[in-house]
Amino acid sequence: MCNIIMKYDYYICKVLKTKTMQEIITQNVEKWLKGNYDEATKEGIKKLQMEDADGLADAFYRNLEFGTGGLRGIMGIGTNRINKYTIGMATQGYANYLKQCFGSDVRVAVAHDCRNNSRTFAEITTNVFAANGIKVYLFESLRPTPELSYAIRHYKCQGGVVCTASHNPKEYNGYKAYWDDGAQMVPPHDKNVIVEVEKIATVDDVKWSGGEENITIIGKETDAAYLEMVKGLSIYPDVCAAQHDLKIVYTPIHGSGIMLVPDALKMFGFDNVHIVQEQATPDGNFPTVNYPNPEEQETMSMGLALAKKLDADILLGTDPDADRVGIGVKNDKGEWILMNGNQTALLAFNYIIEARKAKGIAQPNDMVVKTIVTTDMIDAIAKRNGVSCYNVLTGFKWIASLIKEKEGKENYIVGGEESFGLMIGDKIRDKDAVSAVALICEMAASEKNKGRSLFEKLIDLYVEYGFYKEHLVSITKKGMNGVADIAAMMERYRNYPPLLLNGIAVKNLIDYELQKGKNLQTGEEWTINLPKSNVLQFELVDGTKISARPSGTEPKIKFYFSVNEPLKDGTKFYETEKVLDDKIAVIIKEMGL
Repeated sequence: MCNIIMKYDYYICKVLKTKTMQEIITQNVEKWLKGNYDEATKEGIKKLQMEDADGLADAFYRNLEFGTGGLRGIMGIGTNRINKYTIGMATQGYANYLKQCFGSDVRVAVAHDCRNNSRTFAEITTNVFAANGIKVYLFESLRPTPELSYAIRHYKCQGGVVCTASHNPKEYNGYKAYWDDGAQMVPPHDKNVIVEVEKIATVDDVKWSGGEENITIIGKETDAAYLEMVKGLSIYPDVCAAQHDLKIVYTPIHGSGIMLVPDALKMFGFDNVHIVQEQATPDGNFPTVNYPNPEEQETMSMGLALAKKLDADILLGTDPDADRVGIGVKNDKGEWILMNGNQTALLAFNYIIEARKAKGIAQPNDMVVKTIVTTDMIDAIAKRNGVSCYNVLTGFKWIASLIKEKEGKENYIVGGEESFGLMIGDKIRDKDAVSAVALICEMAASEKNKGRSLFEKLIDLYVEYGFYKEHLVSITKKGMNGVADIAAMMERYRNYPPLLLNGIAVKNLIDYELQKGKNLQTGEEWTINLPKSNVLQFELVDGTKISARPSGTEPKIKFYFSVNEPLKDGTKFYETEKVLDDKIAVIIKEMGL
């Protein structure tokens, strides 16, 4: 541990501008050993002291902080872990801030997913809110995250919490905090909550119990209202009726999607749904997968096998809290493949834009929203159809924030991002895999009604708008050293950007942290009208775009690559795809990734 501390002491000390890392660790450990913590926790700390010094350091070297999605981390003992104490202290800080903003009449909704300890954390969250005189609507059992967003608006709450770690491995859990519009918090509220949480010096500052009369259990009645909302998103119910026997395979990947997705499909009129039974039961250990993420081939392998066996029309999978959706389709060779998040998004955006126009319900002020790292092909589709397309920072809270800003002036119809998230309609304000599954099946039914597949539709869109190919490289940097490594990597790219990649000049450097863009060829600079975010983008003269973004919820840095070429006709798809793949491979190599 000494080597780790010596290596990163300067970095942490520079950031914190106070004590050395060792002093911080020692102070945090002593506070827990001497404080009002249970004996099992104290015994666990002593065991770490004797057997795992590095583990002790990683558990106590900092306080777990809110990122782009709230609290998220490994479960365990320590200030840098998800446990009943960090959950309780975060809730107390959040409760204090809600009462500052809204006075004594405050309502919140609380939900949780299938993860180990999620119900316990949800009940602790509920009890702390209730003890602070806040009225709480607690779901009776696990529910998809999007239903929590819906419930906040439905019950006119001022905030809400869902205990989940989304698609992270089983060791993780988390705490997503929401505001009164049903969206995750944005500035200034997210930062202000952190300030209030940091004021909670010890567990003695937390109101752990009392006020049980403030708790209301909710369930089926909220489900029914939510599902009616989802049903109302259907654009062509007659097409769904005509293709009611569309052969659908669905896997909830042991998560909360099982609670609502089958019902949503039934309400859309689909009656030929096959659930992957091995993954149907909610289980926080995710026994059939290493990583419960529907964008992973291994995670979706059981679904792919069943889809192939049944000769299905489409495969869909949702992550543990059912806010992300992955889809599988047959290509023109009859092979089952997974579409990436950009392909799923562009198909969904295009369908909603096209269908609304065809049905005559499109409005002159329709708008769509995507994130800055999502395929620019969506911009091209929106532009050709006369629909405004806005780009925001990564995270659905920024999409929701723009909806709020444009409310009454422009008509939001769909938003999404490359990480397998869609938000259809404005009744909720977070990504929603339940409604996305239903609409994607409607898309598949619409194409089947024309004697075509979604894959064929995708190729046609590439021919019409150009073949955009995206690729993601995700680099994990765990532990205390990861913070410094990722920071150093970003600073290197910020101060010494590449000038030439794959023989193509880099035209623009877009720095969202500095909120400015710069033409590297002319020196011209301009201001970016978006909130600060530690993201860099390199735009090449041929339309290639590379983005670098440290994750706000995981010890990762992500690099997004987007290249494009004209596609003359569908027969050139694989040939053009290889050209694009080769281009991406060269750029990755030249960037040393």
